[in-house]
Amino acid sequence: MGIATAVTTITGPRETVEYIHLEKDEFKPPADSVKGPSPFADKHLEGPSYKLFDGDALKPSGALDSEYEFIETTPVIGREYPTAQVKDILENDELIRDLAITISRRGVVFFRNQDLTLEEQKTLVDKLGRLTGKPETSGIHIHPSTPAGGFLKKDGSGEIDPEVSFISSVKNKKLNYATRRIQLARTGIHSDIGFEAVPSDYASLKIVETPSHGGDTLWYSATALYDKLSPSFRAYLETLTGVYGGGYQKERLSESTYERYSGVRGAPENVGDFLSAVHPAVRTNPVTRWKSVYALGHQFRSFNGLTEDESKAIQDYLNDLLVGSHDIQVRFKWNKNDLAIWDNRSNFHAATLDFYSDTDYVRTGVRTVGIGERPYFDPNSRSRAEDLQTSHLTS
Repeated sequence: MGIATAVTTITGPRETVEYIHLEKDEFKPPADSVKGPSPFADKHLEGPSYKLFDGDALKPSGALDSEYEFIETTPVIGREYPTAQVKDILENDELIRDLAITISRRGVVFFRNQDLTLEEQKTLVDKLGRLTGKPETSGIHIHPSTPAGGFLKKDGSGEIDPEVSFISSVKNKKLNYATRRIQLARTGIHSDIGFEAVPSDYASLKIVETPSHGGDTLWYSATALYDKLSPSFRAYLETLTGVYGGGYQKERLSESTYERYSGVRGAPENVGDFLSAVHPAVRTNPVTRWKSVYALGHQFRSFNGLTEDESKAIQDYLNDLLVGSHDIQVRFKWNKNDLAIWDNRSNFHAATLDFYSDTDYVRTGVRTVGIGERPYFDPNSRSRAEDLQTSHLTS
């Protein structure tokens, strides 16, 4: 491990956990570590986790919505279950499968004041993917900056659990992230771990410490963004691939003494200390079979086969359309122990940059990130609007 300089204790109704902050890196690379990029970084149609999904979109049984009340946050994106406790449904595969399908269709789902342990939060994101058909080789992500510290395992070994991430405004300030507050809001928009050859399907975040105001999170629907594009522009985007990552986080880690975790990070293809991957610009969600724009966010670098100016022009237009379309966004104000779960394949998100100038601001949370399939594009998949219109006409 390393030399601990600070310990953050999080106390809940059923669990007390400690997060160890490290001062000096004594991290030894794992035995399966790889130097350079993943061998599958530029082979987006290959790998153990590459899987094409046949058949129709998955349909919920209706059991979850018949048992728990819910509120649609906006017409397009977001749903809240105000009274449900996730721990009470975690062992019910039918309800968890319904929840996964709902998350994929609504983009992000919110639960208030959750009593959820670290292990339960890990189990949650993994089961959401497994019950909806993710590859057997996919598990839970280990973030490349894991050597900077983490939650101690409950087995008394003194080892850090690398599959749980600690979200901390205090830690961010120490890493000189304060300059973000003067940047455009769109610079923080992202889909989790797009720099990996096999990125995330479902992710969860529970905020355990929040101030009285500020620190909201916004989610943006990439499926609804696709619906806003003209048929001709959609067709062109569907022919493109792009580079994601391209050494992402290299500049951040260079500010500290920590070595990047270069071993397997939740899927066999996710290895290497140079974080880069090629993915399609438009991808198909295997749960909904809806198309969405994927070539966006601060982890996306450029389109393959285009000049730098051409690539930038398309990126700027898509970013402006996403940020400027309030009808495809939802903003969530956190209370203590609130939980959000979202589908990274079809949505982007960003924290509101309104807290870095306040030295007394403290916002902490616990995040788990599931690994899905290699991003793919199915030309026979449909847009969200087309599918919902057809469903309305035939119902």
